[in-house]
Amino acid sequence: MKQKIKIMLVEDNPEYRRVIEIAMKREPDMELVSRVGTAERALRSFQDMSTRIVPDIILLDLNLPGMSGLEALPHFSQAVPDSPVIVLSQSDREKDVLRAISQGAKGYLLKSATIQQIKDGIQTVMDGGSSLDPSVARFILNTLQTKLPKEELEVRLSDRELETLMLLGEGLVKKEIATELNISVFTVATHIRHIYEKLEVQNAPAAIHQAHRLGLFRTDNSI
Repeated sequence: MKQKIKIMLVEDNPEYRRVIEIAMKREPDMELVSRVGTAERALRSFQDMSTRIVPDIILLDLNLPGMSGLEALPHFSQAVPDSPVIVLSQSDREKDVLRAISQGAKGYLLKSATIQQIKDGIQTVMDGGSSLDPSVARFILNTLQTKLPKEELEVRLSDRELETLMLLGEGLVKKEIATELNISVFTVATHIRHIYEKLEVQNAPAAIHQAHRLGLFRTDNSI
């Protein structure tokens, strides 16, 4: 029997906690094993080795009482390094998005996302990908500015790798990218692996950020 994905929800709004709880009860492959209202309580729950439950995924709000979600991100990485964090927040502010990604969040979803989008995001991260709200993905692609002149670039992505990266930035998963580009899922996975190797990153948000920083996305609409 397939094991359920164990989820921890760190959210101080009781109504939203209830929404997520009801949704997870209806999902046969997912289970909400822990729900807490502060980052401090979540981190304390990992200290007692006899009772702690290590989640497969952590859904983390940013606007929490006490320690904020952004402040808590590195603490979660240290306490449960094998439990990826998906930020689930109302904030679409540039500094919040970029800081969360730089702190290691494997996904960034807005609370306006549908329950199905949240479930899909969880599954994407569990499959080794990264999940971005479509509006956040567009924001990253459209607003990050090139930090280095093109003549200083050493990283070179192929045309197909650039196309793959842009589709990742739009929130598409491997199967959808394969359909869009009319290639196999295996080929998509190979392109993504090469992109991460060339850009020296671990996930899609970081790859998009790095590509913009290096000026790999041209502004003349040509690739």
